Amino acid sequence: MNILETIIAHKRREVEQRKKEVSLIDLTHGPFYKAETYSLKDALLDKTGTGIIAEFKRKSPSKGIINDKASVEEVSQGYATNGASGISILTDEEFFGGTLADLQKAAIINKIPLLRKDFMIDEYQLHEAKGYGASVILLIAACLSVEEVKSLATAAKSLGLEVLLEVHNEQELEHICDQVDLVGVNNRNLKTFEVSLEQSVHLSKLIPGEKVKISESGINSVDDILYLADFGYKGFLIGENFMKQENPAEAFKIFADKLKAVKS
Repeated sequence: MNILETIIAHKRREVEQRKKEVSLIDLTHGPFYKAETYSLKDALLDKTGTGIIAEFKRKSPSKGIINDKASVEEVSQGYATNGASGISILTDEEFFGGTLADLQKAAIINKIPLLRKDFMIDEYQLHEAKGYGASVILLIAACLSVEEVKSLATAAKSLGLEVLLEVHNEQELEHICDQVDLVGVNNRNLKTFEVSLEQSVHLSKLIPGEKVKISESGINSVDDILYLADFGYKGFLIGENFMKQENPAEAFKIFADKLKAVKS
């Protein structure tokens, strides 16, 4: 099995175990289940914003430990205060060192769109996302069928959640459906882990015009953002570039200030 197949196999077991521990009814009593959500789509279309979706990520299968010292409260608040259009919170524990508690902590102190970044394979996880404070959920085309994407996206929309569909190649564009709000192109090849912004460039003209485009992975500079914006990208998901610094919030502020200065 490749790493994605390994993750999904583990995730299926994990979700089944969580269902036994916390009922769906219990999830509907979550602190944010009936709370207001925030539109990432609107935030990215706001021309006065940075377009940056800043990520909180402790580790990854390809890089190992990135930052296991940073506080999710401090980092997420620093992101929000300094102009992030949204915040991505990794909630996979086994492979990325995240938890749903991280999502909840970020939701308590930030009033901007929060993306639950995880491997979503079951409607149960959507209710978790809503209860713990997400406004957006991620669906990864590489680990879902076309029918599964449509089913999960429809369920997410019924909960008031926006849907970000992640694709890696032309074939996965077939997963785009009416219920998807945003399409993210992951510039990392899941088989080789090589990263190239040209993947976003290549797919940009093939993504339906009404879908807000987000480029993910490998964005390391303001020049990268300006380059991708020329191809219609409104969102730029950046995590490792900030999280590998001793002070991710400060690293984000410096980056965002530079972007704002160039834009003005």
